[in-house]
Amino acid sequence: MAWTFARTPFLIAGPCVIEPGDVLPRVAGTLAQLAASRGLQVCFKASFDKANRARGDAPRGPGLEEGLRMLERVRAEFGLPILTDIHESVQAAPAAEVADVLQIPAFLCRQTDLLVAAGRTGRPVNVKKGQWVQAETMAGALDKVRSAGSTDVAVTERGTFFGYGDLVVDMRNFARLRTAAGAPVVFDATHAVQHPGQGAGGASGGNREHIPALLAAAAVAGADGFFLETHPAPAAALSDSATQWPLDRLDALIGRTLDLWYRAHD
Repeated sequence: MAWTFARTPFLIAGPCVIEPGDVLPRVAGTLAQLAASRGLQVCFKASFDKANRARGDAPRGPGLEEGLRMLERVRAEFGLPILTDIHESVQAAPAAEVADVLQIPAFLCRQTDLLVAAGRTGRPVNVKKGQWVQAETMAGALDKVRSAGSTDVAVTERGTFFGYGDLVVDMRNFARLRTAAGAPVVFDATHAVQHPGQGAGGASGGNREHIPALLAAAAVAGADGFFLETHPAPAAALSDSATQWPLDRLDALIGRTLDLWYRAHD
Protein backbone atom coordinates (compact mmCIF):
# COMPACT_ATOMS: atom_id res chain seq x y z
CA MET A 1 0.00 0.00 0.00
CA ALA A 2 2.97 2.34 0.50
CA TRP A 3 3.17 4.97 -2.22
CA THR A 4 6.21 6.38 -3.95
CA PHE A 5 6.48 8.60 -7.00
CA ALA A 6 9.77 6.88 -7.83
CA ARG A 7 8.04 3.74 -9.13
CA THR A 8 6.89 4.58 -12.62
CA PRO A 9 4.60 4.53 -14.46
CA PHE A 10 1.75 5.15 -12.04
CA LEU A 11 -1.87 6.25 -12.06
CA ILE A 12 -3.70 8.68 -9.76
CA ALA A 13 -7.44 8.42 -10.36
CA GLY A 14 -10.84 8.86 -8.78
CA PRO A 15 -13.82 11.21 -8.69
CA CYS A 16 -13.24 14.95 -8.47
CA VAL A 17 -15.00 15.38 -5.14
CA ILE A 18 -16.16 12.91 -2.50
CA GLU A 19 -19.80 12.07 -3.25
CA PRO A 20 -22.44 10.21 -1.23
CA GLY A 21 -23.87 6.87 -2.27
CA ASP A 22 -21.90 4.21 -4.09
CA VAL A 23 -19.62 6.39 -6.22
CA LEU A 24 -16.50 5.95 -4.09
CA PRO A 25 -16.69 2.15 -3.71
CA ARG A 26 -17.56 1.66 -7.39
CA VAL A 27 -14.57 3.72 -8.52
CA ALA A 28 -12.23 2.22 -5.92
CA GLY A 29 -13.25 -1.32 -6.84
CA THR A 30 -12.53 -0.69 -10.50
CA LEU A 31 -9.17 0.89 -9.69
CA ALA A 32 -8.17 -2.02 -7.44
CA GLN A 33 -8.96 -4.47 -10.24
CA LEU A 34 -7.03 -2.35 -12.76
CA ALA A 35 -4.01 -2.19 -10.45
CA ALA A 36 -4.00 -5.95 -10.00
CA SER A 37 -4.57 -6.89 -13.63
CA ARG A 38 -1.99 -4.48 -15.04
CA GLY A 39 0.58 -4.63 -12.25
CA LEU A 40 0.27 -0.87 -11.96
CA GLN A 41 0.76 1.37 -8.93
CA VAL A 42 -2.62 3.11 -8.53
CA CYS A 43 -3.61 5.81 -6.04
CA PHE A 44 -7.25 6.64 -5.31
CA LYS A 45 -7.95 10.38 -5.30
CA ALA A 46 -10.93 12.44 -4.19
CA SER A 47 -11.28 15.85 -2.56
CA PHE A 48 -13.03 16.37 0.77
CA ASP A 49 -13.47 20.05 -0.10
CA LYS A 50 -13.39 21.83 -3.44
CA ALA A 51 -12.50 25.27 -2.18
CA ASN A 52 -12.03 26.89 -5.60
CA ARG A 53 -15.39 26.28 -7.24
CA ALA A 54 -16.50 28.80 -9.86
CA ARG A 55 -19.74 29.56 -7.99
CA GLY A 56 -20.38 30.01 -4.29
CA ASP A 57 -23.39 27.69 -4.36
CA ALA A 58 -21.59 24.80 -6.11
CA PRO A 59 -21.18 21.51 -4.20
CA ARG A 60 -17.90 21.45 -2.28
CA GLY A 61 -17.86 18.04 -0.65
CA PRO A 62 -18.44 16.71 2.87
CA GLY A 63 -15.64 18.67 4.54
CA LEU A 64 -12.48 17.61 6.34
CA GLU A 65 -13.72 15.31 9.11
CA GLU A 66 -16.42 13.38 7.25
CA GLY A 67 -14.40 13.35 4.05
CA LEU A 68 -11.39 11.79 5.73
CA ARG A 69 -13.62 9.17 7.37
CA MET A 70 -14.97 8.23 3.95
CA LEU A 71 -11.48 8.06 2.44
CA GLU A 72 -10.28 5.92 5.32
CA ARG A 73 -13.06 3.42 4.60
CA VAL A 74 -11.98 3.26 0.95
CA ARG A 75 -8.40 2.66 2.00
CA ALA A 76 -9.37 -0.11 4.43
CA GLU A 77 -11.78 -1.89 2.09
CA PHE A 78 -9.87 -1.76 -1.18
CA GLY A 79 -6.24 -1.51 -0.06
CA LEU A 80 -5.48 1.45 -2.29
CA PRO A 81 -3.22 4.36 -1.32
CA ILE A 82 -5.18 7.61 -0.92
CA LEU A 83 -4.49 11.10 -2.28
CA THR A 84 -6.43 14.21 -1.34
CA ASP A 85 -6.04 17.97 -1.75
CA ILE A 86 -5.37 20.39 1.05
CA HIS A 87 -6.19 24.08 0.78
CA GLU A 88 -5.10 25.40 4.17
CA SER A 89 -2.06 24.74 6.35
CA VAL A 90 -4.20 23.48 9.23
CA GLN A 91 -5.55 20.66 7.02
CA ALA A 92 -2.13 19.11 6.37
CA ALA A 93 -1.61 17.19 9.62
CA PRO A 94 -5.12 15.67 9.92
CA ALA A 95 -5.20 14.81 6.20
CA ALA A 96 -1.82 13.09 6.50
CA GLU A 97 -3.22 10.78 9.20
CA VAL A 98 -5.42 9.18 6.52
CA ALA A 99 -3.98 10.09 3.13
CA ASP A 100 -0.82 8.48 1.78
CA VAL A 101 -0.25 11.44 -0.54
CA LEU A 102 -1.07 15.13 -0.12
CA GLN A 103 -1.77 17.30 -3.14
CA ILE A 104 -1.38 21.05 -3.54
CA PRO A 105 -3.93 22.53 -5.99
CA ALA A 106 -2.63 24.51 -8.95
CA PHE A 107 -4.06 27.81 -7.72
CA LEU A 108 -2.08 27.40 -4.47
CA CYS A 109 1.23 26.15 -5.84
CA ARG A 110 3.20 29.13 -4.51
CA GLN A 111 1.61 29.35 -1.05
CA THR A 112 4.67 28.93 1.15
CA ASP A 113 2.90 28.10 4.41
CA LEU A 114 0.77 25.44 2.70
CA LEU A 115 3.75 23.84 0.95
CA VAL A 116 5.79 23.81 4.16
CA ALA A 117 2.89 22.33 6.16
CA ALA A 118 2.54 19.54 3.60
CA GLY A 119 6.27 18.86 3.69
CA ARG A 120 6.33 18.69 7.48
CA THR A 121 3.99 15.71 7.45
CA GLY A 122 6.65 13.61 5.73
CA ARG A 123 4.07 12.30 3.30
CA PRO A 124 4.68 12.22 -0.46
CA VAL A 125 3.45 15.49 -1.96
CA ASN A 126 2.15 16.23 -5.45
CA VAL A 127 2.27 19.91 -6.41
CA LYS A 128 0.18 20.93 -9.39
CA LYS A 129 1.71 23.54 -11.68
CA GLY A 130 -0.26 26.76 -11.70
CA GLN A 131 -1.88 27.57 -15.02
CA TRP A 132 0.09 30.83 -15.17
CA VAL A 133 3.46 29.44 -14.06
CA GLN A 134 6.35 28.53 -16.33
CA ALA A 135 7.97 25.17 -15.77
CA GLU A 136 11.19 26.48 -14.23
CA THR A 137 9.31 28.40 -11.54
CA MET A 138 8.03 25.15 -10.03
CA ALA A 139 11.51 24.30 -8.74
CA GLY A 140 10.99 26.78 -5.91
CA ALA A 141 7.65 25.27 -4.95
CA LEU A 142 9.07 21.76 -4.66
CA ASP A 143 12.11 23.03 -2.77
CA LYS A 144 9.77 24.47 -0.13
CA VAL A 145 8.22 21.03 0.36
CA ARG A 146 11.59 19.29 0.50
CA SER A 147 13.07 21.80 2.93
CA ALA A 148 10.23 21.04 5.36
CA GLY A 149 10.92 17.31 5.38
CA SER A 150 9.15 15.52 2.53
CA THR A 151 11.58 14.03 0.04
CA ASP A 152 9.13 12.10 -2.17
CA VAL A 153 7.64 14.83 -4.34
CA ALA A 154 6.14 15.18 -7.80
CA VAL A 155 4.96 18.02 -10.01
CA THR A 156 1.86 17.88 -12.20
CA GLU A 157 1.36 19.46 -15.61
CA ARG A 158 -2.27 20.41 -16.27
CA GLY A 159 -2.03 23.01 -19.00
CA THR A 160 -1.45 26.74 -19.31
CA PHE A 161 -3.99 29.48 -19.96
CA PHE A 162 -3.69 30.66 -23.54
CA GLY A 163 -6.42 33.16 -24.24
CA TYR A 164 -10.10 32.54 -24.89
CA GLY A 165 -10.41 30.97 -21.43
CA ASP A 166 -8.83 27.79 -22.75
CA LEU A 167 -5.93 25.61 -21.63
CA VAL A 168 -3.06 24.38 -23.79
CA VAL A 169 -0.64 21.60 -22.85
CA ASP A 170 2.96 22.27 -23.85
CA MET A 171 4.46 18.81 -24.32
CA ARG A 172 7.95 20.25 -23.83
CA ASN A 173 7.06 20.86 -20.20
CA PHE A 174 7.54 17.24 -19.15
CA ALA A 175 11.26 17.47 -19.83
CA ARG A 176 11.49 21.06 -18.60
CA LEU A 177 9.72 20.30 -15.32
CA ARG A 178 11.78 17.20 -14.63
CA THR A 179 15.02 19.10 -15.25
CA ALA A 180 14.04 22.19 -13.29
CA ALA A 181 12.31 20.54 -10.33
CA GLY A 182 14.28 17.30 -10.23
CA ALA A 183 11.12 15.28 -9.65
CA PRO A 184 8.77 12.89 -11.46
CA VAL A 185 6.22 14.65 -13.65
CA VAL A 186 2.53 13.75 -13.69
CA PHE A 187 0.11 14.59 -16.49
CA ASP A 188 -3.39 15.63 -15.39
CA ALA A 189 -5.38 14.71 -18.47
CA THR A 190 -8.82 15.69 -17.18
CA HIS A 191 -8.13 19.22 -15.97
CA ALA A 192 -6.07 19.85 -19.10
CA VAL A 193 -9.26 19.66 -21.20
CA GLN A 194 -11.25 22.08 -19.04
CA HIS A 195 -12.79 25.30 -20.26
CA PRO A 196 -12.73 27.21 -16.97
CA GLY A 197 -15.92 29.15 -16.32
CA GLN A 198 -17.43 28.36 -19.74
CA GLY A 199 -19.88 25.65 -18.75
CA ALA A 200 -23.55 25.90 -17.84
CA GLY A 201 -24.25 28.53 -15.20
CA GLY A 202 -20.63 29.63 -15.05
CA ALA A 203 -19.26 26.23 -14.02
CA SER A 204 -16.20 24.88 -15.81
CA GLY A 205 -16.89 23.15 -19.10
CA GLY A 206 -14.57 21.00 -21.14
CA ASN A 207 -14.05 18.40 -23.85
CA ARG A 208 -13.30 14.94 -22.51
CA GLU A 209 -13.04 13.55 -26.04
CA HIS A 210 -9.55 15.05 -26.26
CA ILE A 211 -8.25 13.09 -23.25
CA PRO A 212 -7.03 9.99 -25.15
CA ALA A 213 -4.95 12.00 -27.61
CA LEU A 214 -3.37 14.12 -24.89
CA LEU A 215 -2.61 11.06 -22.78
CA ALA A 216 -0.96 9.40 -25.76
CA ALA A 217 1.16 12.45 -26.44
CA ALA A 218 2.15 12.79 -22.78
CA ALA A 219 3.11 9.11 -22.55
CA VAL A 220 5.52 9.56 -25.45
CA ALA A 221 6.69 13.06 -24.44
CA GLY A 222 7.95 11.95 -21.04
CA ALA A 223 5.26 11.93 -18.37
CA ASP A 224 6.17 9.63 -15.47
CA GLY A 225 2.61 9.12 -14.27
CA PHE A 226 -0.96 10.00 -15.11
CA PHE A 227 -3.80 11.72 -13.26
CA LEU A 228 -7.40 11.11 -14.31
CA GLU A 229 -10.71 11.99 -12.72
CA THR A 230 -13.21 9.23 -13.41
CA HIS A 231 -16.86 8.66 -12.52
CA PRO A 232 -19.50 5.96 -13.15
CA ALA A 233 -21.84 8.60 -14.60
CA PRO A 234 -19.83 11.72 -15.49
CA ALA A 235 -22.86 13.79 -16.50
CA ALA A 236 -24.23 13.38 -12.97
CA ALA A 237 -20.95 14.18 -11.19
CA LEU A 238 -21.09 16.94 -8.60
CA SER A 239 -17.93 18.56 -9.97
CA ASP A 240 -16.12 18.62 -13.33
CA SER A 241 -18.90 16.69 -15.04
CA ALA A 242 -17.67 17.77 -18.49
CA THR A 243 -14.18 16.35 -18.10
CA GLN A 244 -14.33 13.24 -15.91
CA TRP A 245 -13.65 10.04 -17.82
CA PRO A 246 -16.35 7.30 -17.86
CA LEU A 247 -15.38 4.59 -15.39
CA ASP A 248 -16.38 1.74 -17.72
CA ARG A 249 -13.92 3.01 -20.35
CA LEU A 250 -11.01 3.56 -17.98
CA ASP A 251 -9.23 0.21 -18.32
CA ALA A 252 -9.08 0.42 -22.12
CA LEU A 253 -7.76 3.98 -21.98
CA ILE A 254 -5.06 3.10 -19.46
CA GLY A 255 -4.09 0.02 -21.47
CA ARG A 256 -3.46 2.10 -24.60
CA THR A 257 -1.58 4.74 -22.62
CA LEU A 258 0.67 2.22 -20.89
CA ASP A 259 1.46 0.50 -24.19
CA LEU A 260 2.72 3.81 -25.59
CA TRP A 261 4.60 4.61 -22.37
CA TYR A 262 6.49 1.31 -22.42
CA ARG A 263 7.26 1.62 -26.13
CA ALA A 264 8.71 5.08 -25.51
CA HIS A 265 10.83 3.77 -22.65
CA ASP A 266 12.32 0.74 -24.45
